[in-house]
Amino acid sequence: MTNHTASEVAVTQEPLEMAYLAGGCFWCLEAIFSSIGGVRQVISGYCGGQSPNPDYQAVCGGETGHAETVRIEFDPRVVSYITLLEVFFSIHDPTTLNRQGHDIGTQYRSAIFYQDDTQRDSARAIVRKLTETGHFPQPIVTEIAPVGTFYPAENHHQRYYWQNRQAPYCQAVIAPKIAAFLRQHPALFDD
Repeated sequence: MTNHTASEVAVTQEPLEMAYLAGGCFWCLEAIFSSIGGVRQVISGYCGGQSPNPDYQAVCGGETGHAETVRIEFDPRVVSYITLLEVFFSIHDPTTLNRQGHDIGTQYRSAIFYQDDTQRDSARAIVRKLTETGHFPQPIVTEIAPVGTFYPAENHHQRYYWQNRQAPYCQAVIAPKIAAFLRQHPALFDD
């Protein structure tokens, strides 16, 4: 058995990064992003609000200012932050203010919560590119803001789709989004 020093173990660990994205219901985002190669973990939660320790009921009631957000832990050697942003803009409508489909309210807004200047600049660059190319028929309203505090959602919201695949919402909303993602980005799928 080989003994490793703490510094040797640190060198061999994967250099994981985090992305924080909001684009409607976090169940949809979590299901799609957890299917991407290089993504190690996706946690559903709340970000961008002013109330400490929010819960689902308060967030959905619009009382806290938080958006339903996913924290994506990923290996940048396998999938880049830019690729995650490209997927993000392909799986939701960033042109509707405080809304995604039938989900209405600030908790469903489109937002990129950045950790540093590099992430902020990447987010601004992709929005600029999509705007200049006329990718969307309406202006992009995606909020780009510092991450602040991320609060994980309650346990029953984690891996929701994978544990409730037969639920009507999962069948009617999430499953078609996953199918569209697979058609648009087959090379990213982690089988």
